[in-house]
Amino acid sequence: MKIHIKILSFILVFGSFYTWSQQNLIPISSYYKDKLFSPFKSTSFSNGSFLPVTESEIDLIKNIVDSSKQYYQFTSYLIKKHLIEIKGEDYYLTISPTLNVNYGEDKSDSLGTKLFQNTRGFHIEGDFYKNFSFSSSFYENQARFTEYEKRYYLSNGELYPNGNLYSLQNAVIPGGGRTKPFKVDGFDYAFAIGSFIYAPTKKIRISGGNNSHFIGSGYRSLLLSDNSIYTPYIQTNIKLSSKLSFVYMRSRLMNLIRRPFSSNVESYYNPKGLSINYLTYKPNNTFNISLFEGIIWSKGDSVSSTPLNPFYYNPIPLISEFTVQNSNKMNSLLGLNTEYIISTKHRIYNQLAISNLDFKYVGFQLGYRGYDFGGLRNFMLQLEYNNVPKLLYTSNNKNLNYSNYNLPLAHTKGNSFKEFIIRSNYEYQRCYIDVKIIVYHLEDYIEGNLKAAMINKTIKNGNLQHEQLEIGYRFNRKLNLCLYGSYIYRNDASSTIYPTKYFSVGIRTGLINNYTDF
Repeated sequence: MKIHIKILSFILVFGSFYTWSQQNLIPISSYYKDKLFSPFKSTSFSNGSFLPVTESEIDLIKNIVDSSKQYYQFTSYLIKKHLIEIKGEDYYLTISPTLNVNYGEDKSDSLGTKLFQNTRGFHIEGDFYKNFSFSSSFYENQARFTEYEKRYYLSNGELYPNGNLYSLQNAVIPGGGRTKPFKVDGFDYAFAIGSFIYAPTKKIRISGGNNSHFIGSGYRSLLLSDNSIYTPYIQTNIKLSSKLSFVYMRSRLMNLIRRPFSSNVESYYNPKGLSINYLTYKPNNTFNISLFEGIIWSKGDSVSSTPLNPFYYNPIPLISEFTVQNSNKMNSLLGLNTEYIISTKHRIYNQLAISNLDFKYVGFQLGYRGYDFGGLRNFMLQLEYNNVPKLLYTSNNKNLNYSNYNLPLAHTKGNSFKEFIIRSNYEYQRCYIDVKIIVYHLEDYIEGNLKAAMINKTIKNGNLQHEQLEIGYRFNRKLNLCLYGSYIYRNDASSTIYPTKYFSVGIRTGLINNYTDF
């Protein structure tokens, strides 16, 4: 990390202050991703899909915000603005509360347990001199979940040494954090997100923080997704030419496995490094292809720490794979992300993922997005197929599995499945309907198969069906503030728990994704 700090300091001192307009990041929740790929402008978004992107690259928020005239200050803030907006000649600061408060019941639960989510927080964004921006968010949560969610979260808890074995404690919420008990069967957890973005020239952007990333045009990503926990990173985006761009990102990850010996009050977890190199070629405005290299690097084991291999800093794809060739030091995932825009309203996309240059383990994704069928504005249809073979994200050294905080770094399900997704949504004025149907076919699937240590190894085969319907009213598109009602039906043929039939109502600011369709 010292090398990164020196490079950053050099650019901050000697960089030219050309404008990239506002640099803040566009949220990567499904609502904003659907809008990002929609035909809201005459030219469709196409840049390799390493998300999030900045407002200077594509001014999405400005284009989707409600343009209706409001006659009252209250409705103006509710529908069009942040709670606090402070503008000056060289700065712009916004502050808004965030929430996700819902209440529901699983009709299959004979005990009639009342389920809820109670999330409160805030979101701050700032722009200074048009080339520097920052954001910060904090979320405090208490919740009681459905049975299938609760089992999943508990199965990914912290691993504590217990003699020669490990025991599980607490739970981990994807996109959230570690938990502590709340009342009898609830969960209490909090997390913070933050980032800074600095653009010294029109061709260079430097960012850092602990917000999430997502690669691809799909609902899922086989390369990198926002499913896991927020971790510190530093990133540089470089426009090499009008057709060629490069992303250099380095991050620190964690296996939630406690070290058996420590001189501190609390034992450390087992850290590891993540290096990502992402090269995009865009010959025209309708097609782009990107080469992805993601490598997990060893920083030691459950007993001792070791320095990162110097090739961790290498920016040239494929060099590390052919040079290091040591499964105890690194675990690589190579991939391709391609996208073809048939027209401004239709696009197809594809991903390939290969583990350690072993072509026996190749995952692939094929998908389609379409908008405004039959002239029906604000209508979206998405079809997607994902095929992930056994062992794609695993390593001979379990500490180097493609995971973070015991959760997959790419697809939420991990390994060993096939998945078909149908998604559709439609918005009329401020009312919307969102439909999602997902079918998994599990093939020798092991839940939690990417953790550094396995406790209960249960092999599953069969189909899993997840259906979700949401109807709501979207007050504010800047914050995705919605009042909604939702129904989830889930049936896992490989599980002994009853099918889920979950009804809920609530209000939320949907700036981040909370995946429950695993």
